[in-house]
Amino acid sequence: MNIVLASSSPRRAKLLNQINLTFSVDSSDVEEITKGITEPTDIVEYLAQLKGTDVAARHKNALLIAADTIVCFNEKILGKPIDKVDAHKILRTLSGNTHQVYTGVFICLINPKGNISKEISFTERTNVTFAALSDEEISHYISTGSPMDKAGAYGIQDDLGSLYVERIDGDYYNVVGFPIHSFYKQLKMHFTEIHKTLFF
Repeated sequence: MNIVLASSSPRRAKLLNQINLTFSVDSSDVEEITKGITEPTDIVEYLAQLKGTDVAARHKNALLIAADTIVCFNEKILGKPIDKVDAHKILRTLSGNTHQVYTGVFICLINPKGNISKEISFTERTNVTFAALSDEEISHYISTGSPMDKAGAYGIQDDLGSLYVERIDGDYYNVVGFPIHSFYKQLKMHFTEIHKTLFF
């Protein structure tokens, strides 16, 4: 069984490598338009499915995994910063507050004819509390360049990003970008034979 990761995220690839999966990477370049969807859970599941089905059309006889992660504070989505000023604004918003990280995952089985024969979607949510940060701390973090390619302008797995997270409530790996345990559980429930093949 071929496994395809429909994501260019190095963090997701690293997490799948961590659980000893062998897979190829084929990312989607489909335009990520949410068509007026407003609920975070609906957004991440829709975008994961959108990217997943786009990539699935190029494959046969495979298990495909797609995901989308967003950071929210007070029901507002905080995307990747557009520049250093925006990164500072985002980190100032997160400072001393609790925000939510949502990851939507889309898993589908593609048959030998190239059609999707089975699919599921699910969402994982984690609450993340930031310590109160000084402007000096924020500016120094931005100067490393690390915040610039990440939703919410931080990476919990980064050297400095890890220093600024005071606590989390939920799955740590979800904040990194892929909820490993929920993925394992969903495979066990819905793709039982594949689950046994991969993990036993």
